[in-house]
This record gives sequence, C-alpha cells and structure tokens, in this order.
Amino acid sequence: MTDSSAAVKKRKGGKPLSPRTQSAWSMLQLIIGSIIVAVSFNMFMVPNGIASGGVSGVSILVQRLLGITPAITQWAINIPLFLAGLWLLGKRFALKTALGSILLPLFVLLTDGWPSPTENPLLAAIYGGIGIGLGLGLVFRGGASTGGLDLAAQILHRYTGMPLSLAIVCFDGCVIAAAGIIISPEVALYALIGLFVTSKTIDFVQSGLQLSKVAFIISDHSEAVAEAILHDLDRGLTRLDGHGGYTGAGRTVLMVVVGQNEVPKLKQLVRGIDAGAFVIISNTAEVLGQGFKLEGG
Repeated sequence: MTDSSAAVKKRKGGKPLSPRTQSAWSMLQLIIGSIIVAVSFNMFMVPNGIASGGVSGVSILVQRLLGITPAITQWAINIPLFLAGLWLLGKRFALKTALGSILLPLFVLLTDGWPSPTENPLLAAIYGGIGIGLGLGLVFRGGASTGGLDLAAQILHRYTGMPLSLAIVCFDGCVIAAAGIIISPEVALYALIGLFVTSKTIDFVQSGLQLSKVAFIISDHSEAVAEAILHDLDRGLTRLDGHGGYTGAGRTVLMVVVGQNEVPKLKQLVRGIDAGAFVIISNTAEVLGQGFKLEGG
C-alpha cells in the first residue's frame, strides 16, 4: 500500500491521546460547545424569535405561545426523548446523548436574559447560526450529542427506514413551518438562513480550514515520479494497479495526498519528469494519518 521514504518516516505527527485524556478532552469539548450554543441561542435567536429547527426552535415557539422559559421546554422534550432512545436504540447509543441533553438546557437557563448585540434579524440569524454551529461542531468532535430532535430522527430512521438526513430535514422543516405560522413568514425565512449557516459552520469545525488535495498520476515514468514525490516533495504515496480502458494494458496509478500549498510543486515535479503525464487533482475535505491530522486531535 503506502510507501514511505526515510524522510517520511521522520514525521511523527504527534502521539495518540490516552483513553483517559481523550475522555477528558471530549468532556471539555462538550462543556465548551454547550456553553457556546447556549450563549448564541440566548443572545441572537431568542430575542429575534428565530426558531431554526430542533428542540431549541420548539422552545422559542413555546415561549412565544405560553411564556415558558426555553430551558424548561428543552428539558421537557430532551428527557423523554432520551428515555425513548435508551429503550429503542440501546444503552450504548443513548448514553452518548445523556450528558448533552442535560447540560445544554442548564447553560441555556444560566445565560437566559443576556443582552442581544443586534435587533436586526438577518444579522441575528447569521451570527446565531455561526455560534450554534461552532458549539455543535465542538460537541460532535468530542463524540457527544445534545440529543433533541436528532435523537427522534435516529429513532425514525431505525424503525421506518427513512434516510437519516431526510428525517432531520423533516423535523427541522416542521419547526420552521410552525415558526412561519406562529410568528411570521419572514421569521421563518430568517430561520432557514440560520439553519444553513449552522450546518456550514459544523462542517467547517469538523473538517477544518486547511483543505487537502488528492492527486492521481498516470505516467510512463511512474518510478521516477514516485521517487521525486517521496524524496523531493517529502510525501508518501500509494501505487494502484490500473488498466487502460481501450488497450487493456496494465498501468501504475500513483495516488498522493498533499496540502493545498504543495500542489504547484507537485505539478512542477511531474511535468519535469514526464510532460505527458495524466494528472487528476481534486479536493478532499479531511485527511487523517501520518503527516496530516491524527484522529482524536
């Protein structure tokens, strides 16, 4: 599979975290993430009535209708959903959501009434979406969950066969539609913006800013190209067996993952050895392993 030169072997990339350290780090991410979500929710979403899906969106609608504090509504929904998940999905799955289901409403209660920096609903949807996405991204990176309607979507997915993404969209769509009826259609549109920004921010937190590229190289001088990549570019690579679609002749396909800033040097190296080489370069959202990012980091 992946070949390594002496230079490549020198890159340690750090050591994996011990189970105890990993557990503590996951807990810290859950706590910090829950605080960020709660602050963003109370400072941006609640004052502007932006119910962008999930249990938090339901709690805003209940507050508008009945005047009940959002944290109370969130506990009232999260706890039964947790018990249902424990029964229907099993202890191992449901326990991952237990702490988040309790902590997030607690922080929402503790930060209730914090002043909002803006009364512009568009700005509130954007900045609230960023904050909630950042917090949820940290929670997910810690391997935890805040429960809520995502847990309900998991149950629906398990017992009906509905795709999980569709189940989540259905639940969030119902909350946003209800916001359009109870508050106003304009607020529902802002909620859609907030939901979109949240999802993109979660992706950003999960994958990171540094994009990598994966290159597939087919050359008549594959050995020379491989040596240049290993020693001059200081990257490992994988040799794949390929066959020409027309001729059926066997060819070696080199696969290498590089940082975005290394692409020009890679192309220059390949061009200098074989100007007629066939090169495909595409984006890859996340790379785990030696020389890139260690899982759990």
